[in-house]
Amino acid sequence: MVQSDFILSRTPLFDLALKSKARLTAFSGWEMAAQYSGLKQEHLAVRTSAGMFDISHMGKFAFKGKGLLKYLQSLVPSDIDRLQAGQAQYTVLLNERAGIIDDIIFYYQGETAAGEQRGMAIVNAATTAKDKAWLLSHLKTAPIEFLDLSPNKVLIAIQGPRAIADLQPFVEPDLTGLKPFGHLEGKVLGESAFIARTGYTGEDGVEIMVEPKIGIKLWQNLLDAGVTPCGLGARDTLRLEAAMCLYGQDIDETTTPLEAGLGWLVHLDRKGDFIGRSVLERQKAEGLDRRLVGIQMEGRHIARHDYRVLFNGESVGKITSGTFAPTLGVPIALAYVPKSLSKIGQQLEVEIRGKVYPASVVKKPFYSRKKLSNAAK
Repeated sequence: MVQSDFILSRTPLFDLALKSKARLTAFSGWEMAAQYSGLKQEHLAVRTSAGMFDISHMGKFAFKGKGLLKYLQSLVPSDIDRLQAGQAQYTVLLNERAGIIDDIIFYYQGETAAGEQRGMAIVNAATTAKDKAWLLSHLKTAPIEFLDLSPNKVLIAIQGPRAIADLQPFVEPDLTGLKPFGHLEGKVLGESAFIARTGYTGEDGVEIMVEPKIGIKLWQNLLDAGVTPCGLGARDTLRLEAAMCLYGQDIDETTTPLEAGLGWLVHLDRKGDFIGRSVLERQKAEGLDRRLVGIQMEGRHIARHDYRVLFNGESVGKITSGTFAPTLGVPIALAYVPKSLSKIGQQLEVEIRGKVYPASVVKKPFYSRKKLSNAAK
């Protein structure tokens, strides 16, 4: 058991983690599985077949009301007004300085017979309370119903090349036609479920939100079907290989989406005013002072969070995330460095426990299914 000075929350699937003898850890106020069979084994299962993650600790918000998209449009830099029912948008909540309050996925579910628009947002566990307060403060005058589903729903991610095939026997309807970032309301084990073709691993797969009793049954059925249970350790190495940002490390309220390489979700030319727009316009016009880059270490030395990045002996930045990449067999990291040092191939150094080791800026993402397919040809 994880020892803590305060009581950690547990998801409805916690007892299943205990039954599987998972190694536990404290994460954002939750007691979670860090590993089951081992980080490398879990990581490679997702890359080659299928793995499943208990992500029930994440925040889950439902919205309903007339003009929902119009009201949310001013709160994010992405053009969500263009979304059709069954489509989703990865985006960010920004403060007035264009700093990232949180990164979220918004799912648009369409209109009711009464003309009310419906949507769902999945947010980070560590920022659930902050996000809820921020959204409610900005929607307080809007005719929007806000419902926090976080305590009452299980969220399971099934990821990997075999994810859809392994899940399909327990799901209605057929998921093969569901496009990336598409979602629907279907059935899992005969009960209502929210199903989205999204994930945080760089692989195909889905995320499913259901009632706790159904989530417990689904987890056990998938386990019996040979799907590998995975913990937070593999989730972190998988997302880092895919160069997906982790809130609180790679992005936070001091970083803008343009600095973080998330410019593709900033739609300045397609929408009107939104919180933080003026700062992003200025950065776009004047250029960035720094950028989040991918770094590969020479040798097998691992650059960890907060390690210093050097150029010609001078400190020029810090590592935000770093690990040894199981798929690639090399140490990789993300770091903010000056724009002048952000070009692919730029030679840098990282200070690790008082010693300096060579590294270079490489293209992101470090891994993608497409890259792997091309390399095999």
